[in-house]
Amino acid sequence: MAEKNAEQQLKDEKYMRQALNEARRALDNAEVPIGAVVVAGDRVIGRGHNLVERLCDATAHAEMQAITAAMSALGGKYLNDCTLYVTVEPCVMCAGALAWSQIGRIVYGASDPKRGYSTFSERIIHPRTEISSGVLGEECEVLMREFFSSLRK
Repeated sequence: MAEKNAEQQLKDEKYMRQALNEARRALDNAEVPIGAVVVAGDRVIGRGHNLVERLCDATAHAEMQAITAAMSALGGKYLNDCTLYVTVEPCVMCAGALAWSQIGRIVYGASDPKRGYSTFSERIIHPRTEISSGVLGEECEVLMREFFSSLRK
């Protein structure tokens, strides 16, 4: 069992690094640095980063971009056998979209005590969805802190 847990942790870190790369793409474009990837099996089928400023669209969150790409890749609206890796805990809007997609698993790095879905209600997420948090959490938090710190200067 410990071997499987170690293997899963390595896999989670691998894909969270890809989500962090997406977050850096957002940062390069003066967007809030949040990135996401959706994985089916061992293949990334959707990726995204915040595009809120670029698209002038409050719903253009990283998770929404990744979900849309994944559904397009699969040709369906359900992501039961998929995992979303996202650098920051999903907001209520994204959690609702993830619930409707019936995603199998959500892995996030940093918690969001102000706007994260769990601040409002953990029941938003589909009851069969597995949640893991804190994967590369410090790296994810640092990216957010540096971004918001730079805005205050």
